[in-house]
Amino acid sequence: MSTESETPGPALRRRGPEAGVALLLLVIGLIVIVDSLRVGIEWADDGPRAGYFPFFIGCLLSLSSGWTLVRALLSWREETAIFSEYSQLRDVAAMAIPLTVFVAAVPFLGLYVPGALLIGYFMRRHGTGGWLATLAVAIGTPIVFFLIFERWFLVPLAKGPLEAWLGF
Repeated sequence: MSTESETPGPALRRRGPEAGVALLLLVIGLIVIVDSLRVGIEWADDGPRAGYFPFFIGCLLSLSSGWTLVRALLSWREETAIFSEYSQLRDVAAMAIPLTVFVAAVPFLGLYVPGALLIGYFMRRHGTGGWLATLAVAIGTPIVFFLIFERWFLVPLAKGPLEAWLGF
């Protein structure tokens, strides 16, 4: 029978991520409050100004995240709960890093080329298919999306230099 303080392997404790997320949400809440004050939070002749409702949402977000941050900091030494084992964090990073690269590449290369590369990477790295299936799906999926969105629905998606070179 294991308890919460027993660790099967190296692990990240809950207090760090909890304090980090609380701090991030506190900053976001404060930004919302400041911007709401900038655009106005009072009532006008025709109703509330643009910052009225966001101001109160920012206040609630700041208060709740501030309380969570204080609670996490006050119990810093006593906290032993595990957030995640490092092996689990490696699995998350194996997904998050390629997705981050994809999002960063879209403004420069468009949606289709990074999409094909991302699909191909995930199929080879995490899938069981061979090269032929990987290439077919990685190249075929963006082509199908292009035909559906660009040609059928007439919804333009982000394009890069390859699509410009092909005349689209």
